[in-house]
Amino acid sequence: MAKPFYRLQRFLRRVQMLLLFLGVAYIMAGSVLLLQRSSLVVSQRGSASLPPLPSLPSPPKAAEPQRAAPNREGNPGDPSHSRNGPRWLMSRNLEIRHLRRRWFHSLMTEQETRAERGPAHRKVGHKGTYIGCFLDDKVDRALGGTVFYDFRKMTSTLCQDTCSESGYQFAGLEYGAECYCGNRISSSRAREEDCNLDCKGEKGSPCGGVSRLSIYKVEELLPGQRRYRNVRYRGCFERPKNTTAAFLVHSVQPNLTSQSCIETCTNKELPLAVLRRPDCFCGYVSLLFTLHQRAEDKHCALANSTAPTASADRDYYQVYQTPVQDSRCTERKFLPEKSETLVALSSFPGAGNTWVRHLIELATGYYTGSFYFDGTLYNKGFKGEKDYWKSGRTICVKTHESGQREIEMYDAAILLIRNPYRSLVAEFNRKCAGHLGYASEQHWRSNEWPEFVSSYASWWASHVLDWLKYGRRVLVVHYEDLQGALFPQLRHIAAFLNVSVTEERLLCAESNQDGHFKRSGGRRQGFDPFTPEMKLMIDGYIRTVDRALRESNYTGLPQEYLPR
Repeated sequence: MAKPFYRLQRFLRRVQMLLLFLGVAYIMAGSVLLLQRSSLVVSQRGSASLPPLPSLPSPPKAAEPQRAAPNREGNPGDPSHSRNGPRWLMSRNLEIRHLRRRWFHSLMTEQETRAERGPAHRKVGHKGTYIGCFLDDKVDRALGGTVFYDFRKMTSTLCQDTCSESGYQFAGLEYGAECYCGNRISSSRAREEDCNLDCKGEKGSPCGGVSRLSIYKVEELLPGQRRYRNVRYRGCFERPKNTTAAFLVHSVQPNLTSQSCIETCTNKELPLAVLRRPDCFCGYVSLLFTLHQRAEDKHCALANSTAPTASADRDYYQVYQTPVQDSRCTERKFLPEKSETLVALSSFPGAGNTWVRHLIELATGYYTGSFYFDGTLYNKGFKGEKDYWKSGRTICVKTHESGQREIEMYDAAILLIRNPYRSLVAEFNRKCAGHLGYASEQHWRSNEWPEFVSSYASWWASHVLDWLKYGRRVLVVHYEDLQGALFPQLRHIAAFLNVSVTEERLLCAESNQDGHFKRSGGRRQGFDPFTPEMKLMIDGYIRTVDRALRESNYTGLPQEYLPR
């Protein structure tokens, strides 16, 4: 009996080796075929351009029985009915695939363009003066001012311009994509060969290394010629009880102006400039000076006039936000331990999800994730964008999805709601011109806009209804409440996320609320893009959502949603 078993054993070993060989051969053949196809696509890019990607999504799937949706006649519909859009409207999942493909194609185009230009980038002149390579540590930064990222197009000139406009004298680049600003260098020199990484957008230009900064001295301008961005008047406020404790710097300037005080505080790398002739104070927003109780501007006008004023008016100061970023809350990281609770940050597109992610990261110090992958957001510093959304390493996960199956994947959710009129305009701007751009008048007057409203307005309503119905633990946050009372809203969100944050960090987040990823200004069309029929339909959805919120024991929609 031993002999037949021995032969059977030898036969099985040979079969096992044969199967292993066939498997390896199959994988190698597939890899060769993939490489051939990839080379064919790249070789054809010079002669044939990519087909244009649609600027608007195409129709969602017709049958989604679990998705709540009001009807399109302006009256509230049965939440069990599904939405049907015009034929050009894709499903949102297909739209995300197009977004990824667009980002990938733009990345390939940029790489090919750089390859064609070759050494031309090495001839680019720099405005400032290269100082050298310096040590950098995430705990004790060499430059302690503003920080921003661009993982695709960072150049030394871009970094220098940003730092100069923000009032800084030095610009430092690290890892080829990170830009740091400051008015003093607080670390020692490193070997020049340690700064061995090129800028992502400029080959041949030193952009630091691993924990190494390539530092430039930006082009100097006379004080009167300096032009700062992001200088903001915060208002008139009553004098704190102890100015010595509330402010870090005090200077007396007989010919004090708001510009001279702002320059003084900017040079000191402090985000607040507080003035009352002839005194100029610099410091941070703090518990001693919260800027939560603004006074009437007339008190400051009297306090800073040359005419005799009442002693009570001398206790009011004008406050300006300098271009210096409050760096007390800019450091972020992934969660040190995997979270067992998956929290969604859910909103309809255009409701301010990116802005709220920015605020949550500032307030908690942890990255936020995303159900999708948006290369533009990742390149601007949202590092959680590239992380797997179920990894448990991010504090919450962005999503625009709705429907029972998608919602029940999460243990809890922050449901962000914004006025549908403004959400529709914001999302249409994004689709036509990107995160920071505006749709042209031609877009507004085309057939795209009415078709977009017809399809997306019902989605705004069904998105809220679905999350109220299927969400396990939901915190409703109104975009307008964040704008009006940011500090208490952030504290409420942090408590919901079970994160302990200090009052100082919340004040810092409030101070840095705008960030570097927001449309500038409030560009308005010369006409109202919403027709009476559109308003009738949207107002019906607003009433439906308001009623659903109240029936679920939430506060109803803000009063400003109606009437239009």
